[in-house]
Amino acid sequence: MNIERNNAHWLALQQAFDTPWPGPSDESVILKNENLRLLIDPQDGARIVSLCAFGFDVLRPWHPERRAFQYGCFPMVPWVGRLGNATLKMGNKHYALPANKPPHALHGMACYSLWEVVKQTNKTVVLRSQLRNPWPWQGDVRQVITLDGDTVLLRLEIHSAKESFPASAGWHPWFNKKLDPKRDEQELCVEFTADWQEEPGDDELPTGKKISPQPGPWDDCFGFNHGIHATLNWPGKLSMEMTSPAPSLVAFDKQPDATCVNPLSQAPDAINRDPQFVSPGEPLVIESRWAFKAE
Repeated sequence: MNIERNNAHWLALQQAFDTPWPGPSDESVILKNENLRLLIDPQDGARIVSLCAFGFDVLRPWHPERRAFQYGCFPMVPWVGRLGNATLKMGNKHYALPANKPPHALHGMACYSLWEVVKQTNKTVVLRSQLRNPWPWQGDVRQVITLDGDTVLLRLEIHSAKESFPASAGWHPWFNKKLDPKRDEQELCVEFTADWQEEPGDDELPTGKKISPQPGPWDDCFGFNHGIHATLNWPGKLSMEMTSPAPSLVAFDKQPDATCVNPLSQAPDAINRDPQFVSPGEPLVIESRWAFKAE
C-alpha cells in the first residue's frame, strides 16, 4: 500500500471535492459466484469499483477524468451528503469539518480514510476504518459486503470507542443508464413510492420540511415510513430490487450516463437537525439488499 501517494490525494480531497483522483489501486478484493462479480478496493475508500450482474457492468467505471465522488459505489460515513456549512453541531458545541464543497462538507470521510481488510472469502469481505482527525471522536467504521445468490448484501456499522456522538451512514452508487452505451437501447428506469420528499432549500440542503414527492429529474431526498423499496430496470436486460430498513433515499439523475440511488440512515444534514447517536456498544447500523434478476 502506497500510503504517501494516498495521503497526498486524501489531503487534497479534504480541500476540494473535484480534485484530481488516482482511481482504483491494484489491490482489489474479488467476490464472485455464478452470476455476480464484485471488485472492492480498500485503498479507494472501500469502494465497490465494479459490480457485474449476469454479465452486465451496472456501475459507472473510473477513468482518468473521474473525481473521487463520481464512480463505483462508495460508503458515506460518518455523515452523508452535504454537511451544512461544514459544521457539526452537538448541543452548544460546534465542530468544523473539511469544507471540500464550500461552504459545505461533502460525502463523509470514507474516501480519504485508510481501510483494512478484516476478513475475506469468495463471498464476503469485512473492511474496517478507524475514525481519526478531522472527526472529533474516537471509534471505527465497518463495512460488510456479502453475496447471497443473486443478491448483494451491504452493511455499515459506526462504533464509538468512548463517548456518544452523532453519525449517519449510507452508500453512493452510480448506476449506468445504459448497460451498453455503444448501442441504441432504453435507459435505466428507477421507480419507488416515497411517503414524502425533503423540501430542498436554496443552499443545496434540505430545509427539514416534508413535502409531497415531486416528479424528476431529481437531485432530491425522499423519505419512507416503512423502509426503502426501489426498482431499477434496464429494459430487456436486467432488473434490481433495492430494499433497506433505512428511511431515506437520495435520487440524482441529472447526468447523461449515470443515476445515483443512495440508501441513507437519514437525510443529508439531518445529523444537525435530528441526530442519530452512536454510543459504546450501541453502533449505528444500516443495511441494504440489492437483488438482481436477468430479464
